[in-house]
Amino acid sequence: MTTRILPAVGDPDAARAIVTLLSQLPAAEPAAPVPDATTLLDTLARLAADSIDELPEVVLVHERIGPVPALELIREVALRFPAVGVVLVSSDAGPGLFSAAMDSGARGLIGLPLSYEELAARVQAAAQWSVGVRRHLGGGAAADVFTGPGGRVVTVTGAKGGVGTTFTAVQFALAAAASGRRTALVDLDLQAGDVGSYLDVQFRRSIADLAGIQDISPRVLQDAVYDDASGLALLLAPADGERGEEVDDRAARHIVGALRSRYELVVIDCGTQVTGANAAAVEMADVAVLVTTPDVVAVRAAKRMVRMWERLQVRKAEDTAMVVNRWSKHTEIQPALIEKITKTRATRTPVPAAFKELQAVVDAGRVQDLDNRSTVKQALWTLAGELGLLATPDSAPSTSSTSSSAAAPGASLAVRASGPVARLRRGREG
Repeated sequence: MTTRILPAVGDPDAARAIVTLLSQLPAAEPAAPVPDATTLLDTLARLAADSIDELPEVVLVHERIGPVPALELIREVALRFPAVGVVLVSSDAGPGLFSAAMDSGARGLIGLPLSYEELAARVQAAAQWSVGVRRHLGGGAAADVFTGPGGRVVTVTGAKGGVGTTFTAVQFALAAAASGRRTALVDLDLQAGDVGSYLDVQFRRSIADLAGIQDISPRVLQDAVYDDASGLALLLAPADGERGEEVDDRAARHIVGALRSRYELVVIDCGTQVTGANAAAVEMADVAVLVTTPDVVAVRAAKRMVRMWERLQVRKAEDTAMVVNRWSKHTEIQPALIEKITKTRATRTPVPAAFKELQAVVDAGRVQDLDNRSTVKQALWTLAGELGLLATPDSAPSTSSTSSSAAAPGASLAVRASGPVARLRRGREG
């Protein structure tokens, strides 16, 4: 049997050495090395989209792979592609790292400098394990659940409190579910999360119950998730805010990875405060949304948020989608100006200021019952399509007023250089 091996090595010299030794293994078929974690995951996703049989039997992860730590990358591969045997290559072959690698999902650890005998033994063992897993998955429906390339993750963060972060996240998730996507909605506002209140849900389990679990199996995940009548799978914030401290950045990566392997779309409400957990989620996200309102305080807060993300190397400003909530054509601060000040990408569709449409469902805690004629709902569902969250392009509710909202940013270039606009411009360099 030919063993297909994909090395993930950032250092060119180490890559050449590994490929040279792999080429000497009997019945080995080494692929060209991938230089970083993103390329590795993209490559595996592309292969898995065709068939589980297209995946390599073994992936070698070098200790100096980037940009995420090697153990975090191993955990992500093990969660998204469990039929692949992952082997860590490291200069530290001690029992501590061996235990940590096994906990992350690795099938072996090879010490540096490489030896032919150890490399052959570890690769062979991982390949045999991979073949056994594929044989087991091949006959059952479980393969459809576990072997896909993984779903998309979108995070929704607020520039400050009160800008509509949770409402936006909930509507994005509802729109995706209505379009036919298997969708999970996660409340990562760990101390003040309101997703349950917005959807009239009370559930004793929360994201904190998953924080200390090394192996989040499908059964364990299902026990923590609430399947709502709206079609959403909800993973709520803890009822006791102090338990939010249990969810650190490592736990968040683990949990988001497990959700990504089970759902087509994972929408995460990150609240308005930067924590290790939601920073990890924003870093992992395929789409990172920042919500602001068109006023001086909120726009300055948005600018602070993206600057902090850049300093922490979480997200670049230009890779952030800015949603402008409570917009009107009479608003002095328009999306084009917000985009210029924050260096983000303003979405084409602003969300109109129409709180009277929302008040009844918000007060009742039933935002899923918002009428399809609501201009706010129409804008948010159109935005969900614009951000690529819907299964089909025509899933947003039909409307005669959406077009006027969508046209707004183009008309926003002419703004007066006085009042709030002048204050923002004066504060750009601050």
